[in-house]
Amino acid sequence: MSYLQTSILTHRQRVLRLYKAAVKNERSWFSDRDEWRFRATVLRDRFEKNRNIQDLVKAQSILSKGEQELDQNRHPNPLQFPNCPGGVAYGREPRSPDWVLDTWHPMEKSQFPDYFSKRMALKKDYIDWYTKKYGITKYNPEEEGRPHAIHNIDAHH
Repeated sequence: MSYLQTSILTHRQRVLRLYKAAVKNERSWFSDRDEWRFRATVLRDRFEKNRNIQDLVKAQSILSKGEQELDQNRHPNPLQFPNCPGGVAYGREPRSPDWVLDTWHPMEKSQFPDYFSKRMALKKDYIDWYTKKYGITKYNPEEEGRPHAIHNIDAHH
């Protein structure tokens, strides 16, 4: 979520965001689901009591008091699901490198024929492009030379 406000929020949007944040905050305070649902129902009732207020000044005042109350009662260590942004495991699952798909058994590949046919065509196009650009078909140091020669470190001392 971005902290830079790029649009003006309506009163309704601010109330809905306050409600959603308050319910999430209650979830952080109460680990027991039954207790949390009870607290969320009480919270919903508080919002429903002020739903039909027509006076915009009074509604704005109630909203700002609610935002202040949320800030005062915010949990110091809010509950975050591990794999969600901000969670402890977010982004930890590494992406498999492309070469792993080359090790699949033909029976496994046959389950995804469209994907693997497109993949083989892309691989062929890439190999053709690479050969055309660099003129190298395989890496063999004896035939093509070493692109990154390793120098003897001890020779300089």
